Amino acid sequence: MSRPQLRALADRLGILSEYLDQTGRYVRRTSDATREAMLSIMGFDAPSEDAARGWLDELDHEQRATILDPVRVVERDDRKATQVRLRVPPGAGNADVELTLSEEGGQVWHARAAARGSVTLKLPSRAPYGYHRLAARVRRGTTEWTADQSLIVVPSSCITPADLLGRGANAMGIVANLYSVRREHDWGIGDATTLMQLVEWAAARGTAFVGVNPLHALFNRGWDISPYSPVSRLFRNVIYIDVESVPELQHSERARRLLNTPEVRQLLRELRATTMVEYDGVIALKLRVLSALHHTFRARTSERNREYADFVRARDPELTRFATWMALAEQSGTPDWRQWPAALHQPDSPSVTAFRESHKEHVDFHRWLQFEVHQQLGQVAQRARALGMPIGVYQDLAIGTSRGGSDTWTNPDLFLAGASVGAPPDPYSAVGQNWGLPPMDPRALRLQRYGYWIRLLRHAFEHTGALRLDHILGLFRSFWIPDGTTGKDGAYVRFPSNDLLGILALESVRHNAVVVGEDLGTVPAEVPPTLRKWGILSSKVMLFERDKRGFKPASRYPALALATADTHDMPPLAGFWTERDIELRAKVGLLRTPADILRAKRERAVDKTNLLRALDLSPPRHYEAPHFARRLTAAIHEFLSASPAQLIGASLDDLAGEHDPVNVPGVGADKYPSWRRRTRMTMEEIGWSFEVDDALRGLERRGKRE
Repeated sequence: MSRPQLRALADRLGILSEYLDQTGRYVRRTSDATREAMLSIMGFDAPSEDAARGWLDELDHEQRATILDPVRVVERDDRKATQVRLRVPPGAGNADVELTLSEEGGQVWHARAAARGSVTLKLPSRAPYGYHRLAARVRRGTTEWTADQSLIVVPSSCITPADLLGRGANAMGIVANLYSVRREHDWGIGDATTLMQLVEWAAARGTAFVGVNPLHALFNRGWDISPYSPVSRLFRNVIYIDVESVPELQHSERARRLLNTPEVRQLLRELRATTMVEYDGVIALKLRVLSALHHTFRARTSERNREYADFVRARDPELTRFATWMALAEQSGTPDWRQWPAALHQPDSPSVTAFRESHKEHVDFHRWLQFEVHQQLGQVAQRARALGMPIGVYQDLAIGTSRGGSDTWTNPDLFLAGASVGAPPDPYSAVGQNWGLPPMDPRALRLQRYGYWIRLLRHAFEHTGALRLDHILGLFRSFWIPDGTTGKDGAYVRFPSNDLLGILALESVRHNAVVVGEDLGTVPAEVPPTLRKWGILSSKVMLFERDKRGFKPASRYPALALATADTHDMPPLAGFWTERDIELRAKVGLLRTPADILRAKRERAVDKTNLLRALDLSPPRHYEAPHFARRLTAAIHEFLSASPAQLIGASLDDLAGEHDPVNVPGVGADKYPSWRRRTRMTMEEIGWSFEVDDALRGLERRGKRE
């Protein structure tokens, strides 16, 4: 049965009717069953045409009754930037309209007019970049209507490498998974001091930046270790605190005694010796010592207390809510609030308020941990600037947050239950990919005036000279898969991309930081020119950059790009060349039959031949095989350096000759220890390794240009 009202409602709420698949040849159309399921998830149950028509009428009425849209994002250079359109309420007739603009900096402007129906008022001048407030007052006799709007005035572009490096300049950097990087005296995981060492090592080799994985908050226990599925994107992972660098340690006799016990010394030896990050053991030991340091912090009076008070004041109420969530998660033993007692499901419920009051010190402990990781990362950023790195640390913003985490707990109207974000079917997966992340409601995001997005960017841009947005296509459209189905039954939902990108540009300019968009996969035709318009760098991965003849020549890479050899979801170059990844895929069941393995090996043989041709590199002789990966790495970096790409990123794993990937997508922790593998070499060993410098030599030309 045809459902025209259902389809109209779905279109109205941004559910796309069709999309072009990854091959670029086939159009996949959204079924009415999927429309009905996704509308229900959004809160618009429409089992019949009458129900759909009722929702459309309600949305029409809501629009007519809205005097001012809740939020407007406008480029300052737009000729319509000074024009404000208001809707006079039905029945108001001829009315007096007054508009007041209160700028972020304190300047106030007024405009008045008489109107009937709708009217466009002109502001006296363009507002500066920033977050401003418009207040409208409509009078008809003794009747008055009021409304207000967040007016967000944005630049036309993000900061670009040319702004930081100079026109025509380009640069290189190092990309690493911080949790995996070892140093001699770490506590079993890379931390802020490890990052400091990495920055110093990289700066000495002429690099412009060091890029790291997302540093978002995790529970750091059990399965909750993926940096791309954090409990909160607004706060940091405190496992990256270097406990021995906390200032209170020199004043805490209790903590120093604890560190000197045979038990703790033995634990540290064991954690440092592991080849895999033991998250449970690391976080347990760190929190044990940090708790003693927090006690010392509370007992002393110093400049740090004032800095801490300022930190809390600037981030509350979100910080206290997050700290409360962490304390509740630790008490309950699970980082999924949906499994807590029902009385704890609302952050402002009487039970949660009572818990917060009765556990004040524990809640404050988690606030203080955020303060300390903030301080240590800030010191790394300052060190990068002092060493003359024009970009410094570049951080990563994950695409989503975990279903039961702090962000969904504190923003229940923004995140939806009943579906997961993922990717549609493609040649590699007939049922698509389900990432297990809850979708954000684009309608709620706009009604909330993009508050979460603004806070998210402000936190993400702290202590960074560049920000990489994982799966930036999610700012254009998000693929939702209703629970209990596969990607075959999913559909794309449209997002207000220009508004989101405009706010991104504003925060980029305010923080003087470059933006990189991870735009791999199925990319709609309108995305590349839109990213270029906003000054956002594209991600170009050499092993993905191919055409019918093989790997694309370096000259065909765009200038506005970050070019790398691979990604964290791929094997390091040494593993790619030795086919270690094919062995792993067979071991974990991604290649299920001998025929699948043989096919993968044949395809790899073709890839190797094409790669050598692209690099103008001769195949290795038998005696060269053990060291060929280093030669290959240098050649690939030299190839990328010859491209127009303004930024080149070299993976530390590639430079150090790692074979195993840090992540094997599509398999669980029972089959492969993703996010756990540690580097074989410490930062101290990397610092004097001639082999690492040989692998880096292909980027020397970039370093000298800086």
